[in-house]
Amino acid sequence: MPATVRPDAQHRGVSISGAHMSLKDRISEDMKTAMRARDQARLSAIRLLLSAVKQKEVDERVALTDADVVSIIEKMMKQRRESVAQFESGGRGDLAEIEKFEMRVLAEYLPQQMTDAEIAQAIDAALSESGASGVRDMGKVMGLLKPRLAGRADMGKVSAQVKSRLSA
Repeated sequence: MPATVRPDAQHRGVSISGAHMSLKDRISEDMKTAMRARDQARLSAIRLLLSAVKQKEVDERVALTDADVVSIIEKMMKQRRESVAQFESGGRGDLAEIEKFEMRVLAEYLPQQMTDAEIAQAIDAALSESGASGVRDMGKVMGLLKPRLAGRADMGKVSAQVKSRLSA
């Protein structure tokens, strides 16, 4: 039996169970919740994310899928990791903490992260599938892994693991 749609939420595609809510809709709802709770730090982080999503939609003139939104979140997470490193090396722990908080908020919208064992298993499968024998085959292996692991693993770490396995 299909989920019943609440009349007041019909325009958002929200069902009673919440099963039909897109990631973008969930982020918008969380923004409203943060506004009501007067949680300025969380509200600011969510607004940055929604702004990036809307900018991409305007630039490309398309409605983004959940996968597209996850891709934006991953890019923002990477930017924040780099900023944290720079702020900490520059002795600006206060700014690093703000970036870390934003990363925690962004991480809430990413799919369940894979364990190290699951990542190693995926790398093994991609290595055997591609027939990779050396570092020169890294592109083939990463080409297989990226769609499988996107949003569920830090691709920078995955890349480093693949490289070390291929050069061993």
